[in-house]
Amino acid sequence: MLDVNVIRADPDAIRTMLVDRNKPTDVLDRFLEADAEWRMLTQSSNELRKVRNAESLRIPKLPAGAEKDGVIASMREIGDRIKGNEERMSVLDGIREDCVLNIPNIPHASVPVGRDSGDNVVVCEWGERREFGFAPKEHPEIAEDLDIIDFDRAVKVAGSGFYCLKGDGARLERALISYFLDSHHDRGYTEVFPPVIVNKEALIGTGQYPNLKDDMYHLERDDLFLNPTAEVPVTNLFRDEILEKEALPIKYTAYLPSFRREAGRHADTRGIIRVHEFNKVEMVRFVLPETSWAALEELRNDAESLIRGLGLPYRVLLLCTGDMSFSCAKCYDLELYAPGKDAWLEASSCSNFTDFQARRARIKYRPEPHMRSEFIHTLNGSGLALPRTMVAVLENYQNRDGSVTVPEVLRPYMKGQEVIASRR
Repeated sequence: MLDVNVIRADPDAIRTMLVDRNKPTDVLDRFLEADAEWRMLTQSSNELRKVRNAESLRIPKLPAGAEKDGVIASMREIGDRIKGNEERMSVLDGIREDCVLNIPNIPHASVPVGRDSGDNVVVCEWGERREFGFAPKEHPEIAEDLDIIDFDRAVKVAGSGFYCLKGDGARLERALISYFLDSHHDRGYTEVFPPVIVNKEALIGTGQYPNLKDDMYHLERDDLFLNPTAEVPVTNLFRDEILEKEALPIKYTAYLPSFRREAGRHADTRGIIRVHEFNKVEMVRFVLPETSWAALEELRNDAESLIRGLGLPYRVLLLCTGDMSFSCAKCYDLELYAPGKDAWLEASSCSNFTDFQARRARIKYRPEPHMRSEFIHTLNGSGLALPRTMVAVLENYQNRDGSVTVPEVLRPYMKGQEVIASRR
């Protein structure tokens, strides 16, 4: 969340930011109104305490009588007024906290102002699009012909928006996950396997709650949630901690299944491009504030290196203000080209959150042993998200006979298998 002093210092800038990010400005108005009253009551209570302190020194010196009784009565009245102020300030604290939790992060100066994805900027494009010599098929047809994804039986088990990988489809996905994790290990990331289920405090910490509460699966009996992204449990491993400066940067990677409702939001529900449960390998960094922008570029390169290793055409987008997620200060999207669908599919988002998440999750470091603790900066990136990577592999590596060539980098994870062919 934002420092309240930043909001107070330039509310007009915050209002402009909200407009640029397609967010309503009434949350700022409610904060400013509540904060103004809170500060007025704080000043009033401080002045009343000064009077009470001064009078408390006088009372023992006063002779018994009407004057002393009057001062004592006045003291009781002051105490009642202070109590009333504190009760009202407690209510205002709740209003202010709710408002601040609903104000997004401030975009970095390099982020383009725009309304939606149409205003994102293409930073670069890598790889040659393959010339097939035949009409490439979309992934649902490829998968069904090879019998590597079972859509109908998955719907029987869990409903629409779910799928079941089988045979070489399941092996290919496992190979991708292992390739991602091993690559991150080689780049200095520590692998963790955190809980799949998270509490509300964790979601508040990374900014998904209350902003995206309707997109998540809520386990009402225990008031817990299925994680919408591994970013949530991994980042919150350090919630309420003060980290040693010497320990930074900390680089974690994790594989987890994640879950999102996304009900009725998109018309394209064929195949596995947009589903309710999906696997993802995540990268999370905890860094010193002065290093976070360089860390973002490193994070982006870590994700890009995986795509280049797979030999898939991709492009990098710098997201505009209106398309960034709630907690981001700057975000790159990495999109894979899917020739069967003739579309770009997001496989990674690499984001710098500055101290926004750290304030919410209370993650700090101490610059020097004698100094006051300060908030760290957090970053995260998909490295990479499945199943869209699976879609891109199937569509880019398909062959005329319906088989799919296994990318060379994945073959060691599939015991040397070079081709996925129909076994029917």
